[in-house]
Amino acid sequence: MDPFFVKAIQLILSLSILIVLHELGHFIPAKIFKTRVEKFYLFFDVKFSLFKKKIGETTYGIGWLPLGGYVKISGMIDESMDKEQMALPPQPWEFRSKPTWQRLIIMLGGVTVNIIVGFLIYAMILFNYGRDFVTPETMPDGFAVDNLLKNYGFQDGDQILEVNGKHFENVVDINKYLFLREVKNVKVLRQNGNKETLSVPEDIGTIMFENGVMTPFSPIAIPVLSSIMPESPADVAGLQAEDKIISVNGEKISYWHQFTELVKLNPNTALSIGYERNGVYNEASITPNKDGIIGVTPAFPFEVITKEYSLLESIKSGAGYGYDVLGDYVAQFKYVFTKKGATQVGGFGAIGNLFPDTWNWLSFWQTTAFISIILAFMNILPIPALDGGHVMFLLYEMVSGRKPNEKVMEYAQIAGFFLLIALVLFANGNDVYRWIFG
Repeated sequence: MDPFFVKAIQLILSLSILIVLHELGHFIPAKIFKTRVEKFYLFFDVKFSLFKKKIGETTYGIGWLPLGGYVKISGMIDESMDKEQMALPPQPWEFRSKPTWQRLIIMLGGVTVNIIVGFLIYAMILFNYGRDFVTPETMPDGFAVDNLLKNYGFQDGDQILEVNGKHFENVVDINKYLFLREVKNVKVLRQNGNKETLSVPEDIGTIMFENGVMTPFSPIAIPVLSSIMPESPADVAGLQAEDKIISVNGEKISYWHQFTELVKLNPNTALSIGYERNGVYNEASITPNKDGIIGVTPAFPFEVITKEYSLLESIKSGAGYGYDVLGDYVAQFKYVFTKKGATQVGGFGAIGNLFPDTWNWLSFWQTTAFISIILAFMNILPIPALDGGHVMFLLYEMVSGRKPNEKVMEYAQIAGFFLLIALVLFANGNDVYRWIFG
């Protein structure tokens, strides 16, 4: 099956699961507090529904517009903007008639479920698959270091021992730590056997981002290809997995980082790449894209250690891992508000590309857990029309002792709705732009 459709199916399935569970997070406490739920929908039913069935007082359905889902709760100012209902006297079964604490629980239910689902998925992944680690002992050749980090004293062949004075468990996480977390110093083991502690700037993540160096540390490896991205420059030129790169424009290549450095320095420029296949030397002309990428990954020569977890250990570690994922996502959010970061915001295309080209249940559940964490964070933002907007007004009511003016809430809801539509159009517009122009 075409990779596009594989990604699309995974995306729709993942979002469907998470949307239904999110809306259940609102639905269940609403029913517990005897609040009438008029609709429960997967996707939006603008003008018509693909399916609907009324059971009791609630209509359950599937809309045709896959931009989310919703529950319509009686007596609540939401995206339905049902002004006629709100103009009538409050009824006991309506949202607006319930105590503030009950309304707050109803509104926080969706986000809470998304967090719990993300943590549980990570826990089950750890329980069933364990977690992979790479230690300095299993990667004895160390890292190839980008010139950006060499400015701070790092060298090719360095092995990562400690970060901020603590043992660093999984050395291949060093790039993520530098970019998203507060790293003050890194202890390394040199090829000559000496150990040295190097300081890094407080804003090293911003420096990496502005220079486009997101992986300043890459494992030293021989230049043998592991996989080729479909329809990439390398694929079009005929390169295959297990090909060994010998030269670039006649310059001999011994290690993978030498190869990637030369390719990155020549975007949109035809390169003569010599490679060996089954003992036979060949050459291919390949033009890297504007980012200096030709679409290949290396066969890394290090051993991966898999740590196994009991059920109780997996629950604890899964929650910890999910918490770290949430923290990392919040940390990288600051880059969105830069000029460069805004151009990298993505919509459904970017989310779909998180999934692999071929069906893999482990990757599917890892990505689904990540999206669940993202949905929780995005929904709790204090923007009217999102759960966080409703929570913001409820907290105001709890602190002040009086309800916000309904007209103010209506106008805020409309403004929030249009803001969200603008963000969706902008994000998906970026996807379309990248698809057209690369």
